[in-house]
Amino acid sequence: MSEAGEDIDVSLPPPRETTAWFGHAEAERALLEAYRSARMPHAWLIGGPAGIGKATLAYRTARFVLAHPDPGMASVRAATSLGMPAEHRVARLVAAQGHPDLLVLERRPEEDDKIPTVITVKASSKLIPFLGSTPREGGWRVVIVDSADELHPAVAHKLLKLLEEPPPRSLILIISHAPGRLLATIRSRCRRLLLRPLASEDVARAVAAALGENAAPALIKQAAAAAEGSVARATALLGGPLAAVRARVIELLDRLPATDPRALHALGENLDRADRIVVTTFVDAVREWLSGRLSGAASEPANAGAGRAGRLARLAKAWEDINNAARDAEMYNLERKPLVFKVFGWLAEAARG
Repeated sequence: MSEAGEDIDVSLPPPRETTAWFGHAEAERALLEAYRSARMPHAWLIGGPAGIGKATLAYRTARFVLAHPDPGMASVRAATSLGMPAEHRVARLVAAQGHPDLLVLERRPEEDDKIPTVITVKASSKLIPFLGSTPREGGWRVVIVDSADELHPAVAHKLLKLLEEPPPRSLILIISHAPGRLLATIRSRCRRLLLRPLASEDVARAVAAALGENAAPALIKQAAAAAEGSVARATALLGGPLAAVRARVIELLDRLPATDPRALHALGENLDRADRIVVTTFVDAVREWLSGRLSGAASEPANAGAGRAGRLARLAKAWEDINNAARDAEMYNLERKPLVFKVFGWLAEAARG
């Protein structure tokens, strides 16, 4: 778990390596049932906001189809999801970008090692030969387009031609953050699957599964609540303002009862410019500090005398004052800098003695 002053590694594994899956049960069921019916549409358009799992679902589908080439297999009939363990041979090949029957169209570095702003004609050069060839493993040839919003116009028209006359036993999974902006002819030749933003609980579970011990559960919960259903946005929050503010607050709390007016001034200005969720992170860090001190004082022997009673009284008063001030700042949208100075003034008083 991250400590004060340490950076939190919030890099998520790429979708091709991700086997954990949270939410979107109806979308997954639609894909599984379509495959099991032996009337699998040759192309799917998976749409929805960025960062909610579209690419992860596309890779999840590709792995399942490549691992179970016959829809009538007993394993397909018995399947309750498209999932498979990361140790599965197909999963390992896909993660290593080495499966011979999977082609991914995406923006990749070219001669100058720069990533272009679109999926270029050069990047799509293997598309027609790939779909025109015999599957190396005797099953399906799968193409993932990530994302169609970034296709060069010439590549979009190349893709359209393939959608109009799809080769047998081919599956094209097209990801789009804004399906309504794609060519109408592309949209009309795909079965559309719209993913909605994830529930905050699913975002939190997905982030926790990906990061493990690299972020505090309280931070994950806050980031998930503010992420508007996007795992990508939650991780961006964790790696940016939330982690930075929490680390700074914990550092200042560790110095109590001493306070640094310049540092408090800087923190207050930071909070004045920040989203509400960042202010919540500040208040929660303070509450955690106070809660720990209250528990410690309460666990002291009852015969510890007036010192114990005085500590409990000061900590309890600080708890009440801080909660009231935080509530008022939230309710009336007050400036955050005065709140910071008040809070640390109360905490310094509580920490003395």
